[in-house]
Amino acid sequence: QVQLVESGGGLVQAGGSLRLSCEASGGTFSTYVMGWFRQAPGKEREFVAAFRWSAGSTYYADSVNGRFTISGDNAKNTVFLQMNSLTPEDTAVYYCAVQTSPWDNPRRRDDYDYWGQGTLVTVSS
Repeated sequence: QVQLVESGGGLVQAGGSLRLSCEASGGTFSTYVMGWFRQAPGKEREFVAAFRWSAGSTYYADSVNGRFTISGDNAKNTVFLQMNSLTPEDTAVYYCAVQTSPWDNPRRRDDYDYWGQGTLVTVSS
């Protein structure tokens, strides 16, 4: 059973940075996609970024492209989300997720099979 544990959330001022981590266990992650989604109060969970282990490919939502960077440490089965130039609009619970099929869409929430519990990111103005 795949398990995901997120960490690194917290409170930061606008313009600041945070680094989220997602440690995965219980699967063969070299063939998977690991993604980050976020959900703000009253809004749907939305795609943020994804990382395809096999090719090192990265995918970003337009709203974070150029500010966020996703990367992976294969030896630790851990994916990171470096978030820079944060704004209050980035405030949300951030979720890590795993997509096990190589044919699914990394940007599509419903194509992910396993989810973490989430970590709260709050950006103050």
